[in-house]
Amino acid sequence: MTNSRNTKNTLPESVMIFGCGYVGTALADALMQQGVRVGALTRNPDRAARLRQAGVSELVVADLDGDSWSDTLSGSYASVVNCVSSAGGGLAGYRKSYIAGQQHILEWVHGQNINSYVYTSSSSVYAQDGGILVDEGADTSGAPATGQILLESERLVEAQAHLYPAWYVLRLSGIYGPGRHFLLTQLREERGLIPGRGDYHMNMIHRDDCVSAILAALTGVAPSGIYNICDDQPALKEEVMGALVQRLGLPMPEFDPQNIPPRLQRRGGRMPDRVISNQKARAQLGWSPSFPTFREGYAALLSD
Repeated sequence: MTNSRNTKNTLPESVMIFGCGYVGTALADALMQQGVRVGALTRNPDRAARLRQAGVSELVVADLDGDSWSDTLSGSYASVVNCVSSAGGGLAGYRKSYIAGQQHILEWVHGQNINSYVYTSSSSVYAQDGGILVDEGADTSGAPATGQILLESERLVEAQAHLYPAWYVLRLSGIYGPGRHFLLTQLREERGLIPGRGDYHMNMIHRDDCVSAILAALTGVAPSGIYNICDDQPALKEEVMGALVQRLGLPMPEFDPQNIPPRLQRRGGRMPDRVISNQKARAQLGWSPSFPTFREGYAALLSD
């Protein structure tokens, strides 16, 4: 499933995953397949049942920003992964998940002997436009309000670097994969008229490549710091749609710039056009995507 490369003999013997949702559950599976003892926290009872059946050694069902879950964790862990997602509820939900949640994990880490800390953030912290190439050194001062909260959460990890020898912030681009393929659903259900525009680059990453990047970070070999995780060749949305309709045998949809989805209304009415670079992750993490473009990723989904 994942491009773990040379991680088999260098992964930590145990990992605690906070936020076992779409990516976290796949990560738990990949770690257990390689003999790593895994603990997990999730707020979803159904997800918890799935993890328990898969063989997670310690499982907590709780909200990360609560103050009681840490008392129920009895095991010790060599590494931590925080891949929690937003609890919903706008900016308040973002702060609940990403700030309060991060703070509670770091309080727990104070009593642990952690070798590495991995946090999955988002490339939405960048505000650049105009189709320019964006790397980890790009200015983030213009990030939207949600991005500013993510940046604050990232800084919490860096500020507590004395608690762990290695720390990694992985800024993930738009995630897709098995059971999560918004574009395919949109093409099949929107009847040829797609809300918004198609003239911006989509920066995407397959779920399994998210997992392999986390595995690479967990080896603790790369320098601590921030890494962009995205595929090799971001493509314009109209190009992605064109390739998918050709494979599906559907007519090419039209874009409706006047029909602005609510999520875009909060961003000024349009998606920013930028190209996220993954070169630092390729060079320093020793990671490369198994699905280097959307074509390989969606081909795998359509062949399932």
